Amino acid sequence: MIPPGFIHDLLARVDIVEVVGRHVELKKAGINHKGLCPFHGEKSPSFIVSPSRQTYHCFGCGVHGNAIGFLMEHTAATFVEAVEDLAQQVGMQVPQDERSPEQRERAKAEKQKQQSLTDVLARAADFYKAQLRKSPRAVEYLKGRGLTGQIAARFGLGYAPEGWRSLASGFPSYDDPQLVESGLVITPDVEPGEDAKRYDRFRDRIMFPIRNVQGEVIGFGGRVLDKGEPKYLNSPETPVFSKGRELYGLFEGRQAMRQRGYALVVEGYMDVVALAQHGFGNAVATLGTACTAEHVHKLFRFTESVVFSFDGDAAGRRAAVRALEAALPHATETRTVKFLFLPTEHDPDSYVRELGADAFERCVETAVPLSRQLTNVAADGCDLGTPEGRARMLNQARPLWALLPEGLLRRQLLGEIARQGQLPEAELQSLWLGEPAAAPAAAAPAAPKERPRWQPKAEWKGSKGDWKGKRRDEEPRPVGPRAAPSTPTDNAVRLLLQHNELWETLTDEDRGLLHELPGVHGELVHWLERQLTHHGVTPWAAVEAGLAAAGLAGAAAQVMRSARELGAEADPAQELAALLVNLWIAQIEAEIAALLAQSPLNDADLLRYRQLRTRADALKGRPGAKAA
Repeated sequence: MIPPGFIHDLLARVDIVEVVGRHVELKKAGINHKGLCPFHGEKSPSFIVSPSRQTYHCFGCGVHGNAIGFLMEHTAATFVEAVEDLAQQVGMQVPQDERSPEQRERAKAEKQKQQSLTDVLARAADFYKAQLRKSPRAVEYLKGRGLTGQIAARFGLGYAPEGWRSLASGFPSYDDPQLVESGLVITPDVEPGEDAKRYDRFRDRIMFPIRNVQGEVIGFGGRVLDKGEPKYLNSPETPVFSKGRELYGLFEGRQAMRQRGYALVVEGYMDVVALAQHGFGNAVATLGTACTAEHVHKLFRFTESVVFSFDGDAAGRRAAVRALEAALPHATETRTVKFLFLPTEHDPDSYVRELGADAFERCVETAVPLSRQLTNVAADGCDLGTPEGRARMLNQARPLWALLPEGLLRRQLLGEIARQGQLPEAELQSLWLGEPAAAPAAAAPAAPKERPRWQPKAEWKGSKGDWKGKRRDEEPRPVGPRAAPSTPTDNAVRLLLQHNELWETLTDEDRGLLHELPGVHGELVHWLERQLTHHGVTPWAAVEAGLAAAGLAGAAAQVMRSARELGAEADPAQELAALLVNLWIAQIEAEIAALLAQSPLNDADLLRYRQLRTRADALKGRPGAKAA
């Protein structure tokens, strides 16, 4: 954890004009500096950098923050990376974290290894780009797909030559083990004593560099120019590349997502590039895998609205079902998820080239909302005109509906599903949630008239003084409703709001758990991460002002009440760690209970039960864990 005092000292020594000026062309405008906003397209400069306040602000799109926030937003650096970058520029040493020397050494070695692999992949990307310029056949192919040199340069497109060892001319040593580790070169399995003959993984293919959100090349996708199999070939899993977590085009599309207000998820690299050619720079693609919950979670860090686009054929419909299942755990009343289905004969690439950007825009506007997609999937193959068909629809809808987090959307969809199944909502709620159906209200019998209580006619004087209607040692009762006691979830969110520097100390798994909290807790966590992205670590007064501006002051008050009750924490980081342990235990125990409710259990269920129980027991042995 980086001390807040160090952050304040760092920002005091950094010149924000110099930091922003490395990325934006600034001109002096009175006491400030002005330039074109890097976060949205504009022709007249409305982006102001103030050296006196050490802040930036855009009057066009509203972004604002300090030097740390600018680096995080513009370069997609993490908070720690932005702090380390600025500290290096001004010659400050970032305080060491609380990890052991061995842990820091391992982390340092891992980071160096990852950096060396991304350097190798970046060199390969440069090699492929140079080969594209030398291949008229590859250039003509891209022109035939309607791409310009400008869009090819923006996405860093290249060409892998036909030879088996073409990369040998691009690297000092073709035997470098990092060429194999990065997935660029294949070494086949051979018998002991035989020489393994290396060869290039990508041959005679258009190359699409895959970048992470920091802009580093972490892998490649290669497409055949003519007919051949596989049509697309991706880099294998490496220490820097995981297909289930990365999205092609996310680095290039972040600014367009802000401009258009949504992310467009498609299925192919060429779809992303072709859409960008026609003005839809907000498109991203999965990397040859089904859309995962982690993909959706990552997109919601950049936008509140996601549109999935699929081909209209059977494969596209199946992919839409998987995307629905991935999106449901992240769907709330404050987010928008839609599904766009193109005609069977088209994919986004062919549709936008043949019919134009306006026609594709109209398709986006008429995309199916998540609620309707859920009921459509549930009703697939069901005859809703019969009791059997409606019962089957309800049976298929239940596991999908159960994926939704607690909140208004979940309640709304329960009513919608009940109407389609022609079942009273209260009855469906009773069946699915185990809650008793509300009985129809009946007229309550008139309460008997209360007899007046006996009161003394005069004061009673005891031996130790006067008694005037109450015991002298009785404390006055509180007036008004009693406040509900604070929960571990309340306290965890409160700690993060009060000590927002703790966010950077959390693991991705812990952050995911907090993002999935239902209701106001999840909403406050989501807001806090955006706040940190834009402004970095800020004192409570600034957080409080931001919550008020976002209309979340009331939600925050529900958890901040416990701060007044408990007072200051002895060690906020330690308390947060203990709270997270108990939140994990509660989540696992709930999953175990849901699993046991499905009795009898099959072999897979039993294996899952043992895994969950082992993890829960391990967590209960940690400091701060409370016995169930």
